[in-house]
Amino acid sequence: MSRILLYGFILPLSWLPMPVVYWISDLLCFFIYRVAGYRTKVVRQNLTRSFPEKPIAEIREIERNFYTHLSDLIMESVKQFSISEEEVRQKVKVVNPELLIELGKTHPRIIVAAGHYGNWELTSVALGMNQAFTVQGVYTPLKDAFLDKKLMASRERYGMRMLSRRDIKMHLSKAPDHPEVLLFATDQTPSNERKCYWMDFLGQETPVFFGAEKFAVENGYPVVFGRITKSRRGYYELSFELLEEHSAQAPYGWITEQHTRALEEEIRAYPAHWLWTHKRWKKTRPADMPLYGQQTSSDRTGNSPGQ
Repeated sequence: MSRILLYGFILPLSWLPMPVVYWISDLLCFFIYRVAGYRTKVVRQNLTRSFPEKPIAEIREIERNFYTHLSDLIMESVKQFSISEEEVRQKVKVVNPELLIELGKTHPRIIVAAGHYGNWELTSVALGMNQAFTVQGVYTPLKDAFLDKKLMASRERYGMRMLSRRDIKMHLSKAPDHPEVLLFATDQTPSNERKCYWMDFLGQETPVFFGAEKFAVENGYPVVFGRITKSRRGYYELSFELLEEHSAQAPYGWITEQHTRALEEEIRAYPAHWLWTHKRWKKTRPADMPLYGQQTSSDRTGNSPGQ
């Protein structure tokens, strides 16, 4: 079935010119939003709880804009199977790669934490084109081995490499020959509510993956936030902000707090470009698990909150 989907549907669509791709996206938006109502209950609940101060009319406007963006994202992901290197460079501007280049002069690896915002797939591919460093995208393999292999090939066409979460420790045990950037998507829901960092995010108790901080602290890797901006339809900018260079000295939770707050700031600036269909708050914090608050710059040199 997956082979039929790929060769009979996805690949033929990927060869269409961009104006036609976005025309299909408009039709897709009407179908998944107005006809099928795909996860509208989840989206409305997430938006209402995240922005209780906003009137219903504004929530509905964000919702409509989100489904327009989601449809574009789906079709852009289809297009990615055949997009040319030149098209990627036209559509994604990597604003300040020099920050990563400078960090790479003194650190073998840099961790870039980002969220499922804008078109994180296409911006990652664009970053992977930079010859000054190697980009490793940390991911969870799909259950469908055939689609997983084809998707990895699509992502790796122009330089980026994909690193399975289960292979991270082995990979980090070997020093890279070239400065390396590790991309972590930090806004998925952890499978184990006890092996995570609980904090306030968009006004709600939220479990956050601790992997980016764990590997940064254990290895002394600097941590950078990858900020994605959708400048106009089909065009994105990727910029970087240094969150912590001396990770081994950071108090417990500091790095996780920083990249989560940066993502929250990104979402609040333009909410429609985050992935609201995700059931981000489906887990409840166990009573014996601490809820950490926002750390400020004054906390940076203070005592660790503990584990």
